[in-house]
Amino acid sequence: MTSTLKINRRRFLETTAAAAAGFTILPRSVFGGRGHTAPSDQLAIAYIGCGTQGLREMTTLIADPSVRIVAVCDPNKFTTDYVDWSANGLKNDIRRALGDPSWGSKMSGIPGGRDVGQEFVQKYYAKAKGVSRYSCPSYADFRELFEKEKDFDTVKIMTPDHLHAAIAIAAMRKGKHVVTHKPIANRMNEARRTIALAGTAGVGSHLLAWSYCSEYDTIKGWIDAGFIGTLREIHNWSNRPVWPQWQANPSEVVPVPGGFDWPLWLGPVPDRPYHPHYTHAVFRGWYDFGGGSIADMGHYSLFPLFLTLGIQKPSVSAEAYGTTTSILDNGVSRGLKNDVAFPLSCMIRFHFTAGKTLPPFDLIWYDGGMRPLVPEELRSAGKTLSPEGMMFVGDKGKIISGFRGEKPVLVPESKMKWLKQEEQEEEGPRGNSIWIDAFRNGTPSPGSFIHAGPVTETILMGAVALQAGKIVEYDASAMKITNLPEANRFLTREYRPGWEL
Repeated sequence: MTSTLKINRRRFLETTAAAAAGFTILPRSVFGGRGHTAPSDQLAIAYIGCGTQGLREMTTLIADPSVRIVAVCDPNKFTTDYVDWSANGLKNDIRRALGDPSWGSKMSGIPGGRDVGQEFVQKYYAKAKGVSRYSCPSYADFRELFEKEKDFDTVKIMTPDHLHAAIAIAAMRKGKHVVTHKPIANRMNEARRTIALAGTAGVGSHLLAWSYCSEYDTIKGWIDAGFIGTLREIHNWSNRPVWPQWQANPSEVVPVPGGFDWPLWLGPVPDRPYHPHYTHAVFRGWYDFGGGSIADMGHYSLFPLFLTLGIQKPSVSAEAYGTTTSILDNGVSRGLKNDVAFPLSCMIRFHFTAGKTLPPFDLIWYDGGMRPLVPEELRSAGKTLSPEGMMFVGDKGKIISGFRGEKPVLVPESKMKWLKQEEQEEEGPRGNSIWIDAFRNGTPSPGSFIHAGPVTETILMGAVALQAGKIVEYDASAMKITNLPEANRFLTREYRPGWEL
């Protein structure tokens, strides 16, 4: 048996559009409207979130001549206690962008906050324009920015997860395009409202986790060709979390650092005392503030996969198991009840009903070092699974790849002789250029919120299942847990007064 499978970006984008149409209807207003920007114009960007991730992405975005950052915003004014992958990684990125090897040399820690974002923008544009001074206003509160600043058409959101929906909704109501870090929201009802508004507001939207992964097109071709028989399971595993993962709310009282507006950082979350264990990169591990490892990494692997395979609806059920821990209480060991944070590691099984081109199948997510058992075909060959990866299991074979579908192989590898692969086509623009071009041209982005609906709801179902501690059955049409009514409270949150959506 020989098969020739051609990687086709155009086919992927067509599949993307079909998947989106299956989830919700794209109104004509999405293609242009109040936020539409002429192709000849720069996008004027209000940049919200100046932590390490926000600043690092700013170093790339600021160099694009198609955009101009006109304001920055962050509840934190300035500190050097941020969390990063290396001690000087962010500093070096900014140094390279500015052409200034001495920038930040007097800072002993990892910098962040709106003062850093403002300084970076002002220095970069002043140098680029050959002027002595460039003005970029900064704000603690995005709501104040939206009221006072008039010269912007796009909002980029790089805040902790719990603020994404509030900012995105406010921006779209102002007629602004929105690009956001993943996830769209960390509550189901907030995601639904954000996605719905993206479909009616006449502005562009984009989820930064989108990418075109040509290897997924290859995998789909192998599945369609019957090389693994009928698809039964998809396994996806990550080595996250790589941040400290606390299992209970901190009890000690810690003063709020100077220049840090704690109520603004809390946003819609009900009041609680400040603690550094909630902030910066570690926010991802808390149910109130983050979406866990699956929201952090699962969007990268699953968003393009859903689009390529044509998965048009979220999972109909989710079942989750997480690690537990115990503490000593007067010399007696007792289990710690954790209802505030994601576990140190977990496994989540999502079930999907049959679609137009797919049979019923299960998607199993693993994190915290967990992964599937090594298949016999690998074990007998003296091989094992990588720390991160993906596996497609059919009734007649398997496909194993990297975490995002990289370098897929048929298992057993003897099946690879069936294949004759042609050279890959040009993949087209990546990264920021995708949403920049879409917003400037008034066309829908392949990474729009509307396209992200099924994967977003599936990922958020994982958190619901973990909190519920039981299998949960989900009716997407009603946005309702049908078998466990008490679990419906995990689909929304209690809102701090003044932050209701």
